[in-house]
Amino acid sequence: MSYVSKSVVVRARLLAPAFLLMGLAACSGKDETAAPAADAAKPAAATPTAPVAPPAVSSKVQAMGSEELRESASQALRENRMYAPAGDNAIEYYLALRDKTPDDASVKSALTDLLPYTLIAAEQNLAREDFEEGQRLIALIEKVDPKAPALPRLKQGITRGVEVAAQRTTEETDRVKREAEAKTKQLAEQQKLAEQRTREAAAAQQIAAQQPVAAPAAPAPTPAPAPAAADTARREAEQRQQQAAAQAAAAARQTAAPTLRPVSTPAPRYPADALRSNTSGEVLVEITVGTDGSVTSARVLRATPARTFDREALSAVKRWRFEPVAAPVTTRRTLAFSPGN
Repeated sequence: MSYVSKSVVVRARLLAPAFLLMGLAACSGKDETAAPAADAAKPAAATPTAPVAPPAVSSKVQAMGSEELRESASQALRENRMYAPAGDNAIEYYLALRDKTPDDASVKSALTDLLPYTLIAAEQNLAREDFEEGQRLIALIEKVDPKAPALPRLKQGITRGVEVAAQRTTEETDRVKREAEAKTKQLAEQQKLAEQRTREAAAAQQIAAQQPVAAPAAPAPTPAPAPAAADTARREAEQRQQQAAAQAAAAARQTAAPTLRPVSTPAPRYPADALRSNTSGEVLVEITVGTDGSVTSARVLRATPARTFDREALSAVKRWRFEPVAAPVTTRRTLAFSPGN
């Protein structure tokens, strides 16, 4: 391990529970791989496919020379870029170096040390439904060790996660559509009722105007109430029409809200103090994504425990990238921190 940074070994010792997690995954491999065999007997259904990830190692990294790869890998380890961002991380550099020097034991050892970190990151991305980043990390794991026990479970998680997310999106779209139709029907009924009241008030005014004048001694009837009622009904009808138009426009905007498609959402770093104390928690953040897909603003809405993971959560989401959108979009995401994941 002459070319491997000492920080890899230190991190491997700190994350000993991660190796235990891999061992448990290996023990349960038989149970997990039995499920696809049972599902194969069922008729195929039209389900969305998992996102297609680019090659595990980018062409830019593959084109680098051996010495440049070693220096880049060491620099990435010092800066804690073990598996992200794509195209500039330690595991990609070492994979490219392994292709060039297949007999180098230090490179193989470095990849073995980096594998648990990549596995944890893949699990976290699947948990927060970032399937594109999860697929990229799974491709890295498979290139390091095609027989890794966790691979079948991770791949099955990608497929099931995409199906669940697609079903949830369909249900949400149907719900919004039903609510918009119900509101439109209700507003139409209110407008119809207002028009009916207007006609009734106009008829009452016409009847009052046609009534014969009584004897001179009797006071002349005043038709003032009828016009007042007609004006009131007309104003109410106009207000209901304005409310109907505003609510219909809001429903249309809600139905046409753009969908954010993540391009790169690197996981946050785990604070060293929290890792040593085996502290877990989560942070709910609100982010605004600009038209170019970058995060223009971010703030913490809720954190458990307070002020333990806030800084790392904000630092991570500010580096997220999405596909460009027509207009800025504000959304909320929850980042989970668990030393055992």
